[in-house]
Amino acid sequence: MECLGVSSVQNLKDLSALLATQHDDEDCKNVRACAQLGPGHIGPPPKKDKEVSAGHVKKNSKDIWREEEVAEGSQYDDLADLRPQPEYEIILKQSVGTEDLFLGLNRKDPSSMCCEAMLVKIKLPDTKATDVILDVKEKFLDLRTLKYKLGLHLPHPIHSDRGKAQFFSEREELEVTLLMKRPMDVINMQ
Repeated sequence: MECLGVSSVQNLKDLSALLATQHDDEDCKNVRACAQLGPGHIGPPPKKDKEVSAGHVKKNSKDIWREEEVAEGSQYDDLADLRPQPEYEIILKQSVGTEDLFLGLNRKDPSSMCCEAMLVKIKLPDTKATDVILDVKEKFLDLRTLKYKLGLHLPHPIHSDRGKAQFFSEREELEVTLLMKRPMDVINMQ
């Protein structure tokens, strides 16, 4: 401390006394004790009583998650099931007429915002149509056969009651066509 002048030492003591909120005057005489303060000590001390918002109040049940926090389709996840996942492809479709193609009257473009349906092609080698079990939810497609298992989270919400499925035996492929739910369809499709 010899290289610092008397006024510099006094300035440091004054600064540490200013930053000290609950220290005695005896502690501030010792510069090293006051130098243990950090950026977290600046400002008012943190409140010890934390208020709990109504959204985070836990009920008296032993549930870990609320029902809305669990992803749709997670009940189909079975880690003990060793069946392989079949190859699949998701294709977005839209109905395009000559007025769209040549004149652009319906304001459609090639983006996914203008698509009306989703086609899921699933390759199922050595599988019969009678062996396929298919369950479709708003955001999840569950397919089970004797040899394959597919739990697919869909990229867009769909109308689960308006889809159709067709199995092509010669290609050993299942095609599932699903109509997509679009909240802005009234605006986008006019």
